Amino acid sequence: MGCDGGTIPKRDELVRTKKKPEQKDKTSELAFKWKHCAISQETLTKPIVACELGRLYKKESVLEFLLDRSKFDIASQFDHLRGLKDIKELHLTDVPEKRGHHVEKGDMRSDSIIADFICPVVGLEMSGKHRFVLDW
Repeated sequence: MGCDGGTIPKRDELVRTKKKPEQKDKTSELAFKWKHCAISQETLTKPIVACELGRLYKKESVLEFLLDRSKFDIASQFDHLRGLKDIKELHLTDVPEKRGHHVEKGDMRSDSIIADFICPVVGLEMSGKHRFVLDW
């Protein structure tokens, strides 16, 4: 049972330490923010709007939120949305060649982050890897 003369305990075996909390995967969190509405958590579909804080929304969800805030339990996070003048509609460019989802093989790497939209100027995918600017 140990300590019988042949073992030397280490510090981490004697002292209990606090376990570190599990960390979120930042790339998947960013990908979720770029592909889902901040209010309804549904997949973004056109028309897409953005607020001054840079959050993306479905226009339908924002209109429902503005008409009846009591439906949403997270209404305090969106107090900055008081009317339609607090949001701007985005004119996003679809990805020209949609990559089909194919069956993965054992030695094949597939890119799990596939963006739906690209920047019309530079052509970068809107997947959370790159920063984008909205001209207010």
